[in-house]
Amino acid sequence: MGYQDFLSTVHKSTKRDYLGRVNEFPKAEAAKIAKLFGYDYWDGDRKIGYGGFKYDGRWFAVAQKIAAQYKLKPGDKVLDVGCGKAFLLYDFSQVVPGIKVSGLDISEYAITNAKEEVRPFLRGGHANNLPYEDGTFDLVVSINTLHNLYSYDLDKAIREIERVGKKNKYICVESYRNEKEKANLLYWQLTCEAFNTPEEWEWWFRLSGYSGDYEFIFFE
Repeated sequence: MGYQDFLSTVHKSTKRDYLGRVNEFPKAEAAKIAKLFGYDYWDGDRKIGYGGFKYDGRWFAVAQKIAAQYKLKPGDKVLDVGCGKAFLLYDFSQVVPGIKVSGLDISEYAITNAKEEVRPFLRGGHANNLPYEDGTFDLVVSINTLHNLYSYDLDKAIREIERVGKKNKYICVESYRNEKEKANLLYWQLTCEAFNTPEEWEWWFRLSGYSGDYEFIFFE
């Protein structure tokens, strides 16, 4: 189990007004709507989610880094748990032609509106019950998803990722290292349920028998 840095450049490229997030629209109402993971969350107003989650190629560089780190090759099977609109899976298919991609997400809206080229390889479902056989995938990734789970589902989801992957796994979750980052996370997040420091996340990984790599997103 080791720390990787695949996402920091993409994450830091987005400018965030943390105080504006909690003052411009009732936060509790925004979170209630966002947790439906429907149109409003993905393509509605920025106050309630992404404000329009469109493909812009930003995940291509991430796919390149991940593919290089895990030496992905044509024929390898990759699963994205919490794939959303599957932009990363599409970029994997461009970086490594011939790769076999699969994606799972709780949002039917995201799957219906996913990148057309990889949409046939996506399915709805919950991270705590992955509908795949043991050791199916050469790489399992889960990016900005598991922190949306309650504790009783979090343990199951991490164990499921471990179960369906062969060797290589990578999980990225939101975290905080100090009170400023904790406040910013609380201000910005809409769907987060698991608020953990890096040390707490590492405890969860050990508890759940996770052997893969990980990364943390901080709101500095």
